[in-house]
Amino acid sequence: MDWPVGLLGVVLVLLVLRDVFHTLWHPTRHGGLSRLVMMGLWRLSARLPGSRRASGLTGPLAMVAVVAVWTLTVVVGWALVYSRHMPDGFTYTAGLEPAEQARFIDALYVSLVTVSTLGLGDIAPGEGWLRVLAPLEGLVGFVLLSATVSWTLGIYPALARRRALALRLSHLARTHPTTEQIDADAGAAILDSLAAGISVISVDFMQYAESYYFHDGDDRTSLARHIAYAENLADRAATARHPDVRLSAAVLRAALEDLALILDQRFLHTRGTVRQTFEAFARDHGN
Repeated sequence: MDWPVGLLGVVLVLLVLRDVFHTLWHPTRHGGLSRLVMMGLWRLSARLPGSRRASGLTGPLAMVAVVAVWTLTVVVGWALVYSRHMPDGFTYTAGLEPAEQARFIDALYVSLVTVSTLGLGDIAPGEGWLRVLAPLEGLVGFVLLSATVSWTLGIYPALARRRALALRLSHLARTHPTTEQIDADAGAAILDSLAAGISVISVDFMQYAESYYFHDGDDRTSLARHIAYAENLADRAATARHPDVRLSAAVLRAALEDLALILDQRFLHTRGTVRQTFEAFARDHGN
């Protein structure tokens, strides 16, 4: 019996749909398949010669690789289902011999044509339930296309927010604010804005976990390079005389702890302190 082949095809399709759902539409989850692909390419890029340049390409290439894996898996999954019913379950245009067009490569061709919504029609489903199944595959192909667009539109604004926060920290580090300048209303406002920015980045890492595998490029826009300065700033402000500054420092410290926890649980797995997590973050991003 060849029903296990069809069952395997269904499992592959459901696996991809589950991965797309968790990657794009679940606010705090990361799809297992996409995570493996992106993490694998990230680790590989660190081992290549000129790893800094390679890391800069990892994020975009990994997104392309994930979409390719999704599409290929769906195509193969549906082809496994179709292959069980060829040639009897399909109709063929004149000039094609059904017995000669019943190989797995032909099922793969039908699946690829269907998922891309080309609908050439030279080989078409003939059985009733297959005529329902084929449009569903076309719908899945449309979902994959829409998912790719929405994924791109979600990740790049998250990267812009992360780099903007890093640039702000870089500006502060380059101006060398004194303890007296921090111990004032302006210092409290700066600490509050940093805490708010770090909270946004924490949400981005939860909702767009794939953004971690994008290299920030220029040192001034690298959060991995500058996040330690925010921790030092919080330590300095914790002993300020101004009560608002001390409160803002405590809020900033809490935001940093949350960010470190997210980075460690999802990507780094150091199980260390906040400082150790940020040091691992910097090393992982080549800083």
